[in-house]
Amino acid sequence: MRITYSLLLCVLSLPFLANAQLNPVKFERYTLSNGLKVILHEEHSTPIVVVSVLYHVGSKNENPERTGFAHFFEHLLFEGSTNVGRGEFDKYLSGAGGVNNANTSQDRTYYYEILPSNQLPLALWLESERMLQAKVETKGIETQRQVVKEERRQRIDNQPYGRFLEEMAVRLFKQHPYRWTPIGSMEHLDNATESDYVNFYKDFYVPNNAVLTIAGDINPAQIKPMIEKYFATIPKGTRPIYRPTIVEPALGTEVRDTIFDKVQLPGVFMAYRTPAQTDPDFYALQMLNRLLSGGQSSRMYKALVDEKQLAVAAQSVSLPLEQPGASIILGIAGLGIAPAKVEEALNAEIERVKTELVPETEFQKLRNQLEADLVDENSTLEGIAENLANFETYYGDATLINTNINRYLKVTREDLQRVAKKYLDKNNRVVLYWLPEQKQ
Repeated sequence: MRITYSLLLCVLSLPFLANAQLNPVKFERYTLSNGLKVILHEEHSTPIVVVSVLYHVGSKNENPERTGFAHFFEHLLFEGSTNVGRGEFDKYLSGAGGVNNANTSQDRTYYYEILPSNQLPLALWLESERMLQAKVETKGIETQRQVVKEERRQRIDNQPYGRFLEEMAVRLFKQHPYRWTPIGSMEHLDNATESDYVNFYKDFYVPNNAVLTIAGDINPAQIKPMIEKYFATIPKGTRPIYRPTIVEPALGTEVRDTIFDKVQLPGVFMAYRTPAQTDPDFYALQMLNRLLSGGQSSRMYKALVDEKQLAVAAQSVSLPLEQPGASIILGIAGLGIAPAKVEEALNAEIERVKTELVPETEFQKLRNQLEADLVDENSTLEGIAENLANFETYYGDATLINTNINRYLKVTREDLQRVAKKYLDKNNRVVLYWLPEQKQ
């Protein structure tokens, strides 16, 4: 991808509720005749506009024999189109004072531009070209194959612990396409034919599989004709859009393994199966993970790094996925510390949330921390545009940008304890010891 795919945390809190109700994010939503969903957010504080297109395709939509396609297309669709020459996409935008980027996850591919509002037609034209007639041909395919291989070397293969998500996914999921990560297989990309790439483009990069969001210094009445001009004539996809329906069987028992790698310090990585981000329990799990590792005052950091000095890092995060995901808990051992000692300390903090209610003062602190995250998330036009697109895609309801907070407000201290008992169970997890190669 053009930056990286990351673990995304989207969390909310109580004190922001009053502000959210007084100052909601106002927007207009409608759908073109070809199925393209359009969301418009008018904000005149700066003469800037954000244009984004979210395609509802990620690595989970791929053929198991052709993994890595969604991430590959994130790169390939900057190769140009019938009317945009190779390398000209970025030149057009930089010449207009704009910037652009993209990212891919297991569930989506997201493109966006930030540029002066008087240059809005340029962004609409470029995105419509990408959707209608992108160049999917041998020269660009070969170029981007090398780009993706280099990205893999830099971000995964040559990074300490860089493969942990891959190694975790293949053990955590046996049937579901979440068993591979967005970077996919380089062998699959090498073996794919031009027709494989063309068919993937025709299947997924179509208006009825996308959300166009425009946020910023706009007049909706004035720009609607522009949107109609650039997008309404793009044909709707003719083939059914593949959505996996695989139900992954329960793990049923703890899965343990050891990975030897070029690292200096041992690591302990634990992953638990968790529900989809639309499940009510996901909100409690988000808060629970923040309780365990939300900064240097969090439970895991204080216990493992500060007090016991067993680890140089300790973290707990949720993977917010459209279908069942994971909570990942990890610790990187200090020099000379056995990984078993780190695992024991991590387990102790997990058991603590199962057996003890979170004190009221700590619970309020947690909600205050989550408030800060939400304020930061919706403090920029980029954040608002992305949240509107995400809520519309995953929940079918962009209004959740203003009301999703209520789902967090319903979470109680008892809920934190309940989800800890239900999901952070040893028979529902994978444990990996990541050891220096010399120990092999």
